[in-house]
Parts: sequence; structure tokens; C-alpha cells
Amino acid sequence: MSALLPVRQVAKPWGRDVLPAPFIAPGGERIGEIWFEPPPELPGLLVKYIFTSEKLSVQVHPSDAQRPGEGKEECWLIVDAEPGASLGIGLRETLDAEALRAAALDGSVEQLMEWHPVRAGDFFYIPANTVHAIGPGVSLIEVQQNSDTTYRLYDYGRPREMHLDHAVEVANAAPYPASLRDRASPGETVRLVDGRFFRLDQVTGGSFAQVAGDYARSPLLVIPRDATATIADQDIAPGQCGLALSLDELALSPTGTYLLSQTL
Repeated sequence: MSALLPVRQVAKPWGRDVLPAPFIAPGGERIGEIWFEPPPELPGLLVKYIFTSEKLSVQVHPSDAQRPGEGKEECWLIVDAEPGASLGIGLRETLDAEALRAAALDGSVEQLMEWHPVRAGDFFYIPANTVHAIGPGVSLIEVQQNSDTTYRLYDYGRPREMHLDHAVEVANAAPYPASLRDRASPGETVRLVDGRFFRLDQVTGGSFAQVAGDYARSPLLVIPRDATATIADQDIAPGQCGLALSLDELALSPTGTYLLSQTL
């Protein structure tokens, strides 16, 4: 069995025809997402790269409590950002359902959102029910519950299906807690997520022992950021994602930086 997860490149009108290294967009295509197919051993965890040239829709995901089996909590690690790039996460003030609906209908929700300037290494955890959007000029790694349930609240007048009733029903139209934001520059070891659904750490090969105990009992995903990892004698390079069934088959470069994740 290969340790390397299969890759799916997804063209999007808001994607980019020039991608940050090591990615290369096929000629004439605007790549918006690169998916790593979840393995059977970790079916509930999905890893993506996202690349934007335009604002993505303002949207919200339900929780498992609201939509059993469809809940989606996710997180974003910025790997590259153009000057002025930002993410819309949460609102500047709390709105009730009627006010949120009205803001979505007249487009003022875009101005009511909190737009966070970003640079490489910024990290954001996005709980279910959070109103959010990704701005242009951003490249990020997304780790998420494996669900495709997304409710569009507003899309800047573009002719795509909206899901206003569902979005308003599940949205927490409130400010984004500062405690859910962090930094993870290459070379730094930091626990980014220790939530109800999945765990995510950034480590160097030399610091892996600090978190190894937490990954001892389950398979884990390995996402190299700047150096190759070896899983069962197979190299996993930056821009790829690999599955390690046990720590015994994983070797990391002492000075390399990696993301490690598993479901809980």
C-alpha cells in the first residue's frame, strides 16, 4: 500500500494560473483547490490547499448537532499571502437572524464581517457555524472534518445558488474569538488544534518527541512544509500528504517542518 495520498486538482474560476512552489497549474487552468483523498484509515479528515484570486463566497457550515454526519469544523494555515490579503471571519458585532438575513440580501454582510489581514504563518481555527470567507491573494492549507455541506450566505452578486434559509438557521452571527487565532512559522513547534474532532500539530523533526505520545495509538496524516518525510521507505515531499499507520514507519528530517494530524 502506498503511503502517498492520491491528489485531485480542482479548477475554479476564482483560482490561480500561477501557483506557489512546488505546485504548477496545468496550462490554461485556474486551480483553486488541491485535495488529498482521505484514506480508509482516516475517512473523517480532509486536507486541501486553497489558492485564491478573488473573494470566495460568504458561507457557513453546520455542526454535527445540527446536521448529523454533515458537520464541518476546519482550520487554515496561511502559506503565502499577497500584500493586503485578508480573511473574513466572524462579524464586527452580533446580529440576530433577521438582521443577518437582511444583511445577506442587501450585501452589507460583507462590510459587517471582520476582515483579518494575513501573512504566511498565520493560523485560524474555524468552528462550525462561523460566518467566513477567504479573500483574494491567499494560499493556505485547510484541514477539516470531511464534509462538503456548505451554505452560501452571500456571493457578491455572482449567479450561483444561495442557501439563505439554511445559512441563517445555523449561523453564529457574532465576533470571532481571538483565542482561535495563532502563529506557526516554519521551524516552530506548536499545537494548533486539540479539538473534539481532530488534532493538528506543527513540529520539526527534532521536536517530534514532544507530541509523539499523542500519535502513538492511531494512524496520522503527515504534511511536509519544507522538507521530505519518509513513511514506510516512501518519500513524501512538500506539496504532498502521506498516511503513516504507525510511528514506527515515520522518519522526519531533524530540521524540517511538518504538519501532523489525526481524528479524535
